[in-house]
Amino acid sequence: MFNIALFEPKIPQNTGNIIRLVANNGCHLHLIEPLGFDLTDKNLKRSGLDYFDLANVHTYPNYEAFITAMAGNRIFAFTTKGTKAYNSVKYIAGDVLLFGSETAGLTASIHASLPFENQLRVPMMPANRSLNLSNTVAIVSYEAWAQQGFVGGL
Repeated sequence: MFNIALFEPKIPQNTGNIIRLVANNGCHLHLIEPLGFDLTDKNLKRSGLDYFDLANVHTYPNYEAFITAMAGNRIFAFTTKGTKAYNSVKYIAGDVLLFGSETAGLTASIHASLPFENQLRVPMMPANRSLNLSNTVAIVSYEAWAQQGFVGGL
């Protein structure tokens, strides 16, 4: 399956929604600290409902620890700065789908560390800033899973 990574997420409700999502699509969720909330936050638990125990969630103290853990996996960053559409890539099991924080996105150093062709975007109307984080994760992760024929689902 796929690895969904959230770089320094700030809003517990978004992360809770994503926990529920990964419990249902079989992806692994990786949370890169610092987080804008505690994992016991009531808003996180409310958004994730009773799916937290069904989800595969890992935390990392920083981006470097995360990168070490993901060694050997392709990393795709989803960013409004990307010029290539998210659905133009052929995803393979183990790929990392990396998303920035709701308030700041990904850092310049993360952008610089990834190949330009691995920085993707979800198309939207030109005058808008961004999509909601949990919506974007759902769009991208289901595209990747669909390319695999929804293996393990349905």
